[in-house]
Amino acid sequence: MPAARTLVAGVDSSTQSCKVVVCDADTGTVVRHGRAPHPDGTEVPPEAWWQALGRAIEDAGGLADVAAVGIAGQQHGLVCLDEDGRVVRDALLWNDTRSAPAAADLVRELGGPTAWARAVGSVPVASFTVTKLRWLAEHEPDRAARVAAVCLPHDYLTWRLTGGRDLADLVTDRGDASGTGYWSPAAGAYREDLLRLAFGRTPVLPRVSGPRALAGHTDRGTPVSVGTGDNMAAALGLGAAGTDIVVSLGTSGTAYARTTRATADPTGAVAGFADATGAFLPLVCTLNAARVLDAAAHMLGVDHARLARLAVSAPPGADGLVLVPYLDGERTPNLPDATGAVHGLTVRTATPAHLARAAVEGMLCGLADALYALAVAGVAGERVVLTGGAARSAAVAEIAPALFERPVVLPEPAEYVALGAARQAAWALAGDGALPPTWHRPHTVLTPGRSDAAVRERYAAARGHHLDRPESGPDPGAFTPAAPR
Repeated sequence: MPAARTLVAGVDSSTQSCKVVVCDADTGTVVRHGRAPHPDGTEVPPEAWWQALGRAIEDAGGLADVAAVGIAGQQHGLVCLDEDGRVVRDALLWNDTRSAPAAADLVRELGGPTAWARAVGSVPVASFTVTKLRWLAEHEPDRAARVAAVCLPHDYLTWRLTGGRDLADLVTDRGDASGTGYWSPAAGAYREDLLRLAFGRTPVLPRVSGPRALAGHTDRGTPVSVGTGDNMAAALGLGAAGTDIVVSLGTSGTAYARTTRATADPTGAVAGFADATGAFLPLVCTLNAARVLDAAAHMLGVDHARLARLAVSAPPGADGLVLVPYLDGERTPNLPDATGAVHGLTVRTATPAHLARAAVEGMLCGLADALYALAVAGVAGERVVLTGGAARSAAVAEIAPALFERPVVLPEPAEYVALGAARQAAWALAGDGALPPTWHRPHTVLTPGRSDAAVRERYAAARGHHLDRPESGPDPGAFTPAAPR
């Protein structure tokens, strides 16, 4: 009779929903899964995440037979608790840009972008927790006065799952802490002076535990790992190698790579995060990725499969039609108040196929610029691992290799953030220093047959119209690559 396999669970508490996977601790084979939606909006009651986690766990068949569980969550969100552990206000999410002026003020007050990059490896923009704390202090002083502790979305869920009574029990990891703007990956410590600069005082902060640590146990005694941020978990779930750059096309677009050294980019384009293994994860984030294709499909009145067929029916470059995809402002370059734009519209290019092609190329050109920014920071990468919902588009798969000018690896569709959280849980359960074996999954490798540098150049020219009117925060003009590496 074969030995019973050990099961671990991983949670992805994202902007849009909560996903749970239960999988084999040795192979990563998913045996069951569950899902529950989150409310829309850029501010959300944390209780909604907790309720969604419960529903997703139930949808996944429960955790009674699970040996360990880990939670990964959206980065940066601001969760404020009072001295009794009650939520002070709805959480401000990473994509809430109301704190853009606060970000600009903080950058100036510390002495500029270079000072911030040296302090915490990143230059604050509206996404970062530290800027949301400044906004809270300035705009809601009565609520700010009630704040006894500050944590991140995954910290809050881990705390609730492990009992959630004493504020001193709050715990986080290096990866998620590195996105706050007041924890230094290079020093491995909080910068409480920056917290005081932003908020005027230092509330209780989660202790930062090592990557294979346990945060505690559920009420059934199941071990709960320390958890991490969503990008860090995805890198773990994908088993990203040192020569890989992961490009994720989800609600936001991200490009990141695992490195052995901390980065500090004074332009603000590259955030110098830590990863979930004890190393580092320099990352570039754009606000607009899959939503660009959603918007284009809506405009054309088609589904995503039809949008992809239209896009590949148009020539590379869409005969000069360029879509700059800043549909909800932008984070990189830092243009929180920007809007999208279409350039090169003529009688010839005023067709559904041209617009579909321009939408796909515009989204990918934003991420190709992210690859350039990583290369300038010393993170070149030999191939791109393309993941996220929009990576499933046939048009994206066809167009990406020529724009990125690298081989593109398409892993099979899977919940890689949740898988990364599960892999971390397996690591914590094992209790040793070595990472558990990589959970290999089928993938396809696409090799570029040509270079679409001319498409990138036209996109850079169109984007330049936005960069001519700088916004707050890090100099957006510092992010002006015109062509790939």
